[in-house]
Amino acid sequence: MDLEQAKKLGKKDWHKLASKIKPETRNFIDGKFVPAKKSRTFESINPVNGEVIAEVARSDASDVDAAVKSGRKAFKSGVWSRMAPRDRMDVLYRFANLIREHAVDFALLDVLNMGKPVSDMLNSDVPGSALTFQFMAECIDKIFGQVTATAASEFHYIVREPLGVVGCIVPWNYPLMMASWKIAPALATGNSVVLKPAEQSPLSANLMAKLFMEAGGPAGVLNVVHGFGEETGKPLALHLDVDKIAFTGSTEIGKLLMIYAGQSNMKRVTTECGGKTPQIIMGDANLDSAVNYAIAGIFGNQGEVCNAGSRLLVEKKVHDEFLDLFTKRAKTVFQPGDPFDPSTQMGPLVTKGQQKRVLDYINIGKKEGAKLCFGGGVPKGLEKGAYVQPTLFAGVKNDMRIAQEEIFGPVAAVLPFKNIEEAVEIANDSLYGLAASVWSKNIDTAHKAARDLQAGVVWVNCFDHGDMTMQWGGYKQSGQGRDKCFESMLLHTQTKSVWIHLE
Repeated sequence: MDLEQAKKLGKKDWHKLASKIKPETRNFIDGKFVPAKKSRTFESINPVNGEVIAEVARSDASDVDAAVKSGRKAFKSGVWSRMAPRDRMDVLYRFANLIREHAVDFALLDVLNMGKPVSDMLNSDVPGSALTFQFMAECIDKIFGQVTATAASEFHYIVREPLGVVGCIVPWNYPLMMASWKIAPALATGNSVVLKPAEQSPLSANLMAKLFMEAGGPAGVLNVVHGFGEETGKPLALHLDVDKIAFTGSTEIGKLLMIYAGQSNMKRVTTECGGKTPQIIMGDANLDSAVNYAIAGIFGNQGEVCNAGSRLLVEKKVHDEFLDLFTKRAKTVFQPGDPFDPSTQMGPLVTKGQQKRVLDYINIGKKEGAKLCFGGGVPKGLEKGAYVQPTLFAGVKNDMRIAQEEIFGPVAAVLPFKNIEEAVEIANDSLYGLAASVWSKNIDTAHKAARDLQAGVVWVNCFDHGDMTMQWGGYKQSGQGRDKCFESMLLHTQTKSVWIHLE
């Protein structure tokens, strides 16, 4: 069933399909599904009700080693790394189409695994993931070498080559999409991949691996190992035959991966880490539009987004009006509910542990003196799940923990400011620098703010817009990689200079 057909399904249809699903839970190594070598498993939990979905392979260093050896064998054989560019393009085009055709399957797996609303899967995650592979495929024959000007007796050219084996470690907030962002440029440039999905949301990774093979991908090129960070992710990062780690996740783990690279073989590491995105709303902004984007920017995907617009910086002269509009609209649009209901805009958080973390931050906000405008608890009738109400604090100061630390949940903080200079100063007073936005009708104000904001992405009079030409990545401790763009392809290659002396 393709995307358009899937969008016609109702709540009962989705629950019926979910009741019948039997996900593949083994590792995928060298083109085959295999159990963990020690036959250990861990439980995959449905955050809606706390029930066990499946027992998933719990891998360790021995499983990682088998996956890396499989990837290296495939790479050295040239079956993928030296495949004609147009042939590799064809495989990834077919892969992209297969993702679209299996929209229902991917939606079922990610909704069950992390509580994402099914409408988000069908409108964003599935089409966005397919588009990522399509775009990277289109870029394959756009990577060029170079010939330099030399003396007549010399000839010098530079070629780009794949790195080898790339370890991709991805988070749980966008299981399918984040895996796509990481593995697509690695595969497109001829590398082999070992994918380590988050233990909270492992299931869709196996379907990706299976479909890659169906698309014509050779065995050993895309491998999947499941497990916990200490037992699986760390051995992958320390492995001496892994040439690069591509990571999205917390800043804390990103730093560890860079240490592991230094402790092992100095492998390359690209990271996309935490964020505390400011949205600057000037007094001359289109307030109606700014409020709508601000609401979606923090409550979309349950606030479990690295660039969630959690700091709402509002000019004092429109502060009260903004607060009033935000409060009235947010309460009606984002109401937690059944993620298999196509009308639901907010599902549960990924785990009970994440729920506790967010609720603890809400209590911290209260103790710090911020004013709780709405939310702050668990929705009535949804106590079995990992739900948290959409929450808004006002009267927040930028030195408060709820303004400085990444909460990764549906918690917004409103901070007033006097002028654009103060707003930029507040916005930049953060260890993060992933994204920012500024709302103003004054082009000078917007340009100056965009120039001065310390963020890898700056939106003007919008939020979360973009396409595959847009580089995605941050400043400061939000990481140093770039995803979802042509540059991400180059980050999975290395250059070789060839100098020929002509007799």
